[in-house]
Amino acid sequence: MSTLDTLPVVVIGAGPVGLAAAAHLHERGLPFLVLEAGDAVGAAVRQWGHVRIFSPWRYDIDPAARRLLDDAGWVAPDLDALPTGTELATDYLQPLAELPQLKPHLRYDARVEAISRLGLDRLRTAGRDTTPFLIRLADGQEVLARAVIDASGTWGTPNVLGASGLPARGETDAAAYLDHALPDVLGTDRDRFAGRHTLVVGAGHSAANTLLSLAELAVGQPGTEVTWAIRTTSPARTYGGGDADALPARGALGSRLRAHVDAGRIRLLTGFSVHALTPADGRVTVVVRHGDGSEEMVTVDRIVAATGFRPDHTIAAELRLDLDPVMGATRALAPL
Repeated sequence: MSTLDTLPVVVIGAGPVGLAAAAHLHERGLPFLVLEAGDAVGAAVRQWGHVRIFSPWRYDIDPAARRLLDDAGWVAPDLDALPTGTELATDYLQPLAELPQLKPHLRYDARVEAISRLGLDRLRTAGRDTTPFLIRLADGQEVLARAVIDASGTWGTPNVLGASGLPARGETDAAAYLDHALPDVLGTDRDRFAGRHTLVVGAGHSAANTLLSLAELAVGQPGTEVTWAIRTTSPARTYGGGDADALPARGALGSRLRAHVDAGRIRLLTGFSVHALTPADGRVTVVVRHGDGSEEMVTVDRIVAATGFRPDHTIAAELRLDLDPVMGATRALAPL
């Protein structure tokens, strides 16, 4: 038996993907260790716990995880129901993490700072394939592994507002006026948006959820204004397939958003490229640059940057990663 065979597979992140990986590793009889930066499973999911997702439970539960839970007498939710992020964490991830097959192998408050090969930097090749991985934690501890599965996700690395992939001019100075995707508009973050003018930038489902919440808030809060800005010339992709959508709740999301835009409750700006942000007198002015080079200014109280996320490979800088140059994902997954 080689040294590698005695070491665990280390999984970074105890969210839906990380715990699914742990369940599969258990079924295969492979030793494993899950390192979670937060103090509980699904730490990132809980941050958008107020959002009801559009994929029903039947698509959210991993088969290997389900087998472990069923053996323990878990009562599954209605598979056709749509869970919130909080329900996903408390009704599925938490019971899964508490199973005796997984619980001893989970470590919380264990933030990974860097991954390398034991005794080898990125330039060294000899013996690399048989050398264990070295995982260094933020508290200085080090863990050896036969393999590493990075399931840490992208929640902590949102895209910037600037259209060129670089922060817009003044974006850092305007940070106090910015929220990233999925603020709890109708709950804990209500006071930041009630009676104010909010600009939502982005064409994805995170933007759609926030826009719908703002539109609902505006009904009972006079002075609440909503502006939606997208880079493309049409919101058709965000509206989706309507009644023909493969996921009915996703289609309904787009249909509801379109109704608000058509009724004038949400002002839509297309061909919108953020060039600069200037905070002044408690508000922030956004300088917009259009495709023809012309500019205009929009002044608002808050900005929600629902511009998506991207992976952060900083912790793996000493590894030789073969990644898709566009998506930053493994090449096999990038086309999906």
